[in-house]
Amino acid sequence: MCKELSEMTLEELWQLFPIILKEHNNDYKNWYEIEKQNLLNIIDEQYIKRINHIGSSCVKGLISKPTVDILLEINEDTDINQLIEKLTNNGWISMSTQKEPALNMVFNKGYTNKGFAEKVYHLHVRYHDNWKELYFRDYLMEHRQVANEYGELKLKLQQQYRNNRDGYTHAKSAFINKYTEKAKLKYKDRYKP
Repeated sequence: MCKELSEMTLEELWQLFPIILKEHNNDYKNWYEIEKQNLLNIIDEQYIKRINHIGSSCVKGLISKPTVDILLEINEDTDINQLIEKLTNNGWISMSTQKEPALNMVFNKGYTNKGFAEKVYHLHVRYHDNWKELYFRDYLMEHRQVANEYGELKLKLQQQYRNNRDGYTHAKSAFINKYTEKAKLKYKDRYKP
């Protein structure tokens, strides 16, 4: 009998959901568009400020986890409890909620007690702001050499952190922060509300 995901330890989850990297799949863009429309159908439009495809899966040619990351930016007057209910009633699993210093909720879809489903999503819900993920994404899209370096770094780190998502994410931070700062200088306040 399989345990439910909510019953598993972090170590068990990391074993079930290892860091897997794959060549870019052109279908990621379509997966994003379909899920974006699903979000627009279940969340009151008045609460949505922006929805963006973020993460490596939106950068053509970049190796990535086969996961579509979505940044959903909402208004400050959004009923958070109602939003959580709508998302969980539509197949999203709440993974974490942080309200201070800024709202940051993460939901997943495509995680099962037998491993990954065919389509996997991470939904990052935050208030509308000047998020670094948008700048980093744009910089990678416009700078192929930097994207290639990032792909090489991820392949190297995958070997070391295959079953440690937190370690993998932390080990990429210096690279991401370096190029996010360059992007913010280049693009100025492109995403500032």
